[in-house]
Amino acid sequence: QVQLVESGGGLVQAGGSLRLSCAASLRTFSHYAMGWFRRAPGKEREFVAAITFTTRTTNYAGSVKGRFTISRDNAKNTVYLQMSALKPEDTAVYYCAADIYGVASGSSEEYEHWGQGTQVTVSS
Repeated sequence: QVQLVESGGGLVQAGGSLRLSCAASLRTFSHYAMGWFRRAPGKEREFVAAITFTTRTTNYAGSVKGRFTISRDNAKNTVYLQMSALKPEDTAVYYCAADIYGVASGSSEEYEHWGQGTQVTVSS
């Protein structure tokens, strides 16, 4: 059974940093592109960042580019999202997702597996 478990969310002041982690129980983790999405209250889910499985090509939403960094450790079956210079508008539930042989797509439809999410709240 595939499981993606996010951690690292919490409450932080504007301008602060957080690092999210996503531990994946995928037998062939290195074959999956991994992505982060978020859903803010009253809004649709949106793409945040993604990374391919071997070349580690990355893709970012314009709203987070330069502030967030996605990375992965294939030996630990874990993907990370380092978030810096956080803004109140970054407040959302953040979800980890996996796309086998993916290309770091920004489309949620490409991802087969999803985590339960972790709450990030940025106070002003």
